[in-house]
Amino acid sequence: NEHDEIDFEFLGNRTGQPAILQTNVFTGGKGNREQRIYLWFDPSKAYHTYSILWNMYQIVFFVDNIPIRTFKNAKDLGVRFPFNQPMKLYSSLWNADDWATRGGLEKTNWANAPFVASYKGFHIDGCQASVEAKYCATQGRMWWDQKEFRDLDAEQWRRLKWVRMKWTIYNYCTDRTRFPVMPAECKRDRDA
Repeated sequence: NEHDEIDFEFLGNRTGQPAILQTNVFTGGKGNREQRIYLWFDPSKAYHTYSILWNMYQIVFFVDNIPIRTFKNAKDLGVRFPFNQPMKLYSSLWNADDWATRGGLEKTNWANAPFVASYKGFHIDGCQASVEAKYCATQGRMWWDQKEFRDLDAEQWRRLKWVRMKWTIYNYCTDRTRFPVMPAECKRDRDA
């Protein structure tokens, strides 16, 4: 399995508790790069903007234009980066109450079904996949590949630090039980 995947995952919560947003990055079929934050708002009360900047230098996850996570291209460190195959966009609801809600302690109350997620203002800028080309034919020429998108600016780093200090509840980079040796990409992502 060589699939690549970039995830926003809204984990279940008990009514009145903070909502948890998990991000994960799979490269070459390998995931286990979870980070979880409490959202600083109730996502069920109003629409919010969830976006991903993904170019050949980095992946940045944003909530309302605030960066909540980076995943830098660390191929030079032996870490695969999702850039070698076409990607698809999926949206789904699925049952993960064996782990997603307080480690499986909270179970889904199916009496509350149907469960609804709604979207508005969906937009995507991307490179169209081609069977002939291994990489995007416009690589390096699109807005997302320009110099200002190769790293966060000072204000974005400040906001990311705020998220990490105040809202992050789990980061695989600091989980020494699962990863006795820090994963190579974590230092480059400034997660440690």
